[in-house]
Amino acid sequence: MNELEGLSPDVAARLTKARERVIDSIGKNMDLYGITQSVGRMYGYMYFHNGPVTLDSLSASMGMSKTSMSNGVRTLLDLKMIDKVWSKGSRKDQYEVVPDWYANFSDFFSIRWRKAVEANMSAMSRSLREIRELMAEAGAEDERLQSLLKSDEAKINEAMKYYRWLLRLIEALETGKIFELVPKEEE
Repeated sequence: MNELEGLSPDVAARLTKARERVIDSIGKNMDLYGITQSVGRMYGYMYFHNGPVTLDSLSASMGMSKTSMSNGVRTLLDLKMIDKVWSKGSRKDQYEVVPDWYANFSDFFSIRWRKAVEANMSAMSRSLREIRELMAEAGAEDERLQSLLKSDEAKINEAMKYYRWLLRLIEALETGKIFELVPKEEE
């Protein structure tokens, strides 16, 4: 990292070691959220880099292929954890960390959860329609089937309540209202 140039070798080595520990921790933490450890390390590297970086500089610094870097950058862009920035005099794309950890958390979970919730609610809505069609077709005389269908309908309705609640939680993350309930830590 260029900002270490001019420091004594001992100080530069100690600072690099301290940074690497955090970068490793970020990589491992991201792995818990379904993001590869290498992408997490890339984010950590960019976090400590003061200013925009290119894919070439990322690749050289991390010893990974440009293709891997490109895929990782795309993941971080999709999760709104980094931004593509313009730099005067450079024709190469440059990227910079969004340093707001609270926003990163909110964006990451709201994006992931919204996709899952929408998929699950769609599947459940479809199943509810099918169950209700079966209820209409079966008629009242088939008490055993009606009981089974009503039980399934109730279970799906309970699950839908949960997913509607989860959508409200996602909205609280997206709008920042979550911080009224759980305030950010101030300095």
